[in-house]
Amino acid sequence: MSKLKFFHFLKLSLFTVFMGLYSLGLVSCASDEKKTDTAESTFAVAQEFEKDERFDEAIRKYTEVKNKYPYSQFATKAELAIADVYFKEESFGEAQINYQTFRELHPKHPQIDYVVFRIGLSFYNQLPETIDRDLTYAHDAISAFDEVSEKFPMSSFVKEAKEKKEEALKKLAEKEAYVGDFYFKRQVFDSALLRYEFLISNYPQSQIEEKALARAYFSSVKVGDKEKARKYLQLLKKNFPNSKELTLLKNIEEI
Repeated sequence: MSKLKFFHFLKLSLFTVFMGLYSLGLVSCASDEKKTDTAESTFAVAQEFEKDERFDEAIRKYTEVKNKYPYSQFATKAELAIADVYFKEESFGEAQINYQTFRELHPKHPQIDYVVFRIGLSFYNQLPETIDRDLTYAHDAISAFDEVSEKFPMSSFVKEAKEKKEEALKKLAEKEAYVGDFYFKRQVFDSALLRYEFLISNYPQSQIEEKALARAYFSSVKVGDKEKARKYLQLLKKNFPNSKELTLLKNIEEI
């Protein structure tokens, strides 16, 4: 075969391969378009993206279902799926907003217990890792968790809601103790006493109640409030009869 014929043959072969690939591309594109020409098919594509952790694309497709087919059963499913995808990718602020919006639009939805639980969990997951920062979302989380337990007592999410509530309460109690200890160490006993009293009243049976009672007693002695000092000493002895904190207080003047 001459060089000229060889190059001509090679050129034809490459052209054939190119056209074949081009045709496959057109078929593939046409197939994709066909896949998303209904609410159900678009929703299915969104689910595939979600499964593959292509979250931005999944949200885009779920949003397409919601906007193009608002009266389809898949529109409601897409609304909840969008919140779930945001939760999966740990965009908890966006998840919280979308769960709350879903709840407002569909208060009687059969999965409303799940939605309320996820609202609480979204708030909880936005809490900072350290207690010296703003813990406002803890109150929002507790409110949602309480609602799950009270309104949906048979829900499968009640157990976890109660567990998460206790964790949120623990953070709030530790925050009060942290601030109280700040004043206590600086011998600002009137401010310390206010914090310990708030902790004792609002977070009873917390793991740090023993320490709070002891320091509330100590602070009461220091500010000259004998009535409160007696009260907190009695509570300490009653609730923690073997308390090591009592030993630490042995040098405090007896009331």
